[in-house]
Amino acid sequence: MGADAGAGQRAERGEPAQERYPFEDETAAAAVAASLNRFCTCRSLDPARLRRQLEAEPALHGLATEIGQTRPHLFSATAVFISAETLQAMSRIVAAIEQVVAMPGYRDAVLARAPAIAQRSPGPRGVFMGYDFHLGAQGPQLIEINTNAGGAMLNLALARAQEACCAQIVRHLHPTADLEALPTVWLDAFMHEWALQGRSGRPARIAIVDEAPEQQFLHPEFLLFRQLFAAAGIDAVIADPAELSWIGGELMHQAGRIDLVYNRLTDFYLDSPGVTALRAAYEAGAVVLTPHPAAHALYADKRNLAVLSDRERLTALGIAPERIDCLLAGIPRTVEVTPERAEALWADRRKLFFKPATGFGSRAAYRGDKLTRSVWEHILTGDYVAQRTVPPSERRVALDGQDSDLKLDIRVYAYDGHLQLAAARLYRGQTTNFRTPGGGFAPVFVTG
Repeated sequence: MGADAGAGQRAERGEPAQERYPFEDETAAAAVAASLNRFCTCRSLDPARLRRQLEAEPALHGLATEIGQTRPHLFSATAVFISAETLQAMSRIVAAIEQVVAMPGYRDAVLARAPAIAQRSPGPRGVFMGYDFHLGAQGPQLIEINTNAGGAMLNLALARAQEACCAQIVRHLHPTADLEALPTVWLDAFMHEWALQGRSGRPARIAIVDEAPEQQFLHPEFLLFRQLFAAAGIDAVIADPAELSWIGGELMHQAGRIDLVYNRLTDFYLDSPGVTALRAAYEAGAVVLTPHPAAHALYADKRNLAVLSDRERLTALGIAPERIDCLLAGIPRTVEVTPERAEALWADRRKLFFKPATGFGSRAAYRGDKLTRSVWEHILTGDYVAQRTVPPSERRVALDGQDSDLKLDIRVYAYDGHLQLAAARLYRGQTTNFRTPGGGFAPVFVTG
């Protein structure tokens, strides 16, 4: 399992105690998780089992081979461990955010700066919310919130394809969800979205929509979702928004009328010319769109983190003190970049990370300690936030006979405030990139 059999010999030589392996002892769960991440370099992924998970249906035959050839660093062979308390802390943070989002004062404030299309919520909550955490010394730290967070179906297949590397590790391989139940849980979320917009029965056809979907890095996941819907008797298509038409009050595709759209676009407010038909159908209430523009405005606009990490503003909203304490402990202090704050932020820049308010991923994000004056001037002219830097923790992996420490973050997939699955991403560099040998998505297990 990657543990050095010479631990006792090191102790005899007087080497530091932390070089021992607490998962062999009766120690706190958090210490066990940290030690496993630090020392156990075993590769728990069973490639044959992963292939069976990805290609469970004849229509998916060849998917594992395609991923291996075109996305060689999509999956890591190494698992990540957390304690039950860490998972519970993430859950509490998500629940506290839901309470804030439900407050009329918060909704009024954040929607006031959103475009008109986000001012109205048609009912659905938004499937696959993604809460991205770094694991800090003080507990999990929420770095950002994403609508239409990708990777859930892929991570389910990955989690199901693990095997214990030794008997000692078995009691620490607790998944963060009931893996067998998850497909039903996720399908039910889509059906709940359908009902929340006043629809009865089930949609006859679902469109999984993204720009140039076959060119998207997570296109394999679109295939898995299509199969999920097909297994439930629901026709599903994968489509570019330009393939949709607004005809006679209905959203149409060459396959027929579209009743529900699983939205994977990063055009969060449906601004581009290519989404005209989808926008018209959404504004007319003719299609159920999930997630939708209002969800992005309420959750994923990074300026919201400035509210969620500000005690004074949270108190004014009427948030309970214990909820405020939870949010302040779990969200790094974030402020909007304004001319009035420019001098102070520049002076403190080495402790900050700068992100565009409505961006996604790592696009146009900057570490403060790497800022040049020209980039700083660009930041001052755009809508940016400054967030206190929380360095990611690390996971040691074995690659080609050599140990390497990769950065890690945890993505929690949630719906309606309830955690559905946690997954890790391992990488080298400034942000998650899926280009690191040994890196990629990694399953998360809760220590016993």
